[in-house]
Amino acid sequence: MTFRDLQTLAEFAQVVELERQIWGPGYDDVVPVPILAVSVQRGGILIGAFEGDRLVAFVYSMPAIKHAKATQWSHMLGVIGEYRNAGLGRDLKLLQRERALAMGLELIEWTYDPLQAANAHLNFAKLGVVVEEYEENVYGESASPLHRGNPTDRFVAEWWIQKPHVEKRIAASSSLTLRTDEIADARAVNELKPAGEWMECATVNLSLDAPRLIVRIPVGFTDMMSRAPDLALTWRMATRGIFTTLFARGYRAVDFFLNRPAGMGAYLLVKSERDSVPRT
Repeated sequence: MTFRDLQTLAEFAQVVELERQIWGPGYDDVVPVPILAVSVQRGGILIGAFEGDRLVAFVYSMPAIKHAKATQWSHMLGVIGEYRNAGLGRDLKLLQRERALAMGLELIEWTYDPLQAANAHLNFAKLGVVVEEYEENVYGESASPLHRGNPTDRFVAEWWIQKPHVEKRIAASSSLTLRTDEIADARAVNELKPAGEWMECATVNLSLDAPRLIVRIPVGFTDMMSRAPDLALTWRMATRGIFTTLFARGYRAVDFFLNRPAGMGAYLLVKSERDSVPRT
């Protein structure tokens, strides 16, 4: 596998084709060649992963401003299905970070679905993001088959790429690092119970006011949207209520723990100063 910055119109056309391939037939929200070309010329980052001459994954971010400071807004990270568990997402994000550091930047942001456990694991456990913003149906109704009519609610991930916490997470073998001490004293906001082959949200307690809270989510949410859309919508509405309530009360998500055998994952939320991060 090789990686390189994409800079030609032919390469941009490959990215557009890969967008359609990854997000499925009927997906109309592709970033077109002219936008890729202009943003790359003015500080955007577009990196591709190749197997031989074949583009199999890419990451794309554009210049942005937040609180009067230059940042990068990472709009897309796409990997074709056969390579989705090969670690290419992490590799591309680290290369994106290298480019942003060379620009003197401190922050890269992006949105992702908080009910996608695999993405949460990458973002928190392997990259070290934090989250304190929840956006409801931010992209409106999506034409992608991946979303199946479910509202496009999203977390806004903040990746403070110069922070020691981020450097430690990147350096660690995250799949082997045990961080269970972080949730030993955390109170559970919701409980899950089996619902056939899925897990459902059985109870929710929003009256908790502990320093540390955990919020559990199911694994396999993409399949759930396809095969059990009513349950997926119930999950969306339940977690929307949980996260919007807790973020408004000063909590922020600082970690995620994936438990595939149990069919669930858990976010760790803390009420703390803005620069606080969990121990690594």
